[in-house]
Amino acid sequence: MRPEIHAMQEAMERHGYIAEPAIATAVFLAKEMRKPLLVEGEAGVGKTEIAKVLARLLDTELIRLQCYEGLDVHTALYEWNYQRQMLRLRMAEQEGRGPSEIEEIIFGRSYLLERPLLRAITRREGPPVLLVDEVDRSDDGFEAFLLEILSDFQVTIPELGTLRAEHVPYVVLTSNRSRELGDALRRRCLYLYIEHPSLEKEVRIIRAQVPGASQRLAEEIGRFMQALRGRRLAKSPGVAETIDWAQALIRLHREHLDAETVEETLGCLLKDRHDVRDVTSADLPSLLGQARDAEVAAP
Repeated sequence: MRPEIHAMQEAMERHGYIAEPAIATAVFLAKEMRKPLLVEGEAGVGKTEIAKVLARLLDTELIRLQCYEGLDVHTALYEWNYQRQMLRLRMAEQEGRGPSEIEEIIFGRSYLLERPLLRAITRREGPPVLLVDEVDRSDDGFEAFLLEILSDFQVTIPELGTLRAEHVPYVVLTSNRSRELGDALRRRCLYLYIEHPSLEKEVRIIRAQVPGASQRLAEEIGRFMQALRGRRLAKSPGVAETIDWAQALIRLHREHLDAETVEETLGCLLKDRHDVRDVTSADLPSLLGQARDAEVAAP
């Protein structure tokens, strides 16, 4: 492994993110090349956390744009503070100011509400990390607009003119692949696909994120999760659910898995009632057996 990748891997681990070389390499190159990083994978595999860790590594602000169906340009970029503008308009009229002077006053920067994209462009304290989360939930029109922003890092506001980035932000985009993103956006980005973690990696994550978990408990949880994801589920649990479950078991003072506790805490892992029913009624003994029988080497 190259020294710079090893250093990035260690730095991410110090900030709580267990990264294999492929992830460390992608983050290192995105940082050094200042290219957006598109991270795809199923929900809960740690995509969003990459942007958070990068912001901590760089000691800078994390600016998050949460995408959703119907997201429009103004919600993501800027809006005018109409209430303040109306109040200032009345005051200006009472002061006897002319129309052109009033327009100049009420369309000043102080009346502009910066949304995430504009905030990332206009930040003066240094480059932030811009997280465009679940970009696949937005529509094609917004994706085209986003591509334009990522190409130039500038935006034109009719009342103010063109605003250019003083510091080009670091950009991380995440996608759950609910729809295919366009080729133009993909070409603009470096690409990383994150799988569910291996057993060894999941045990390391548990030990790093839940220090109170013993090696035995972490291994049993890891084996249980690996076996559980092999079932046909409506919503397969990710690493976030693994950590929640480990924390729940610690608070219940459990040092190993038992059938009663697992059944009572399945809501930490499974978020679909059919999954809970099927696992409880048919699969629980088999899953517990797999969690207890195998051995995993200590990380």
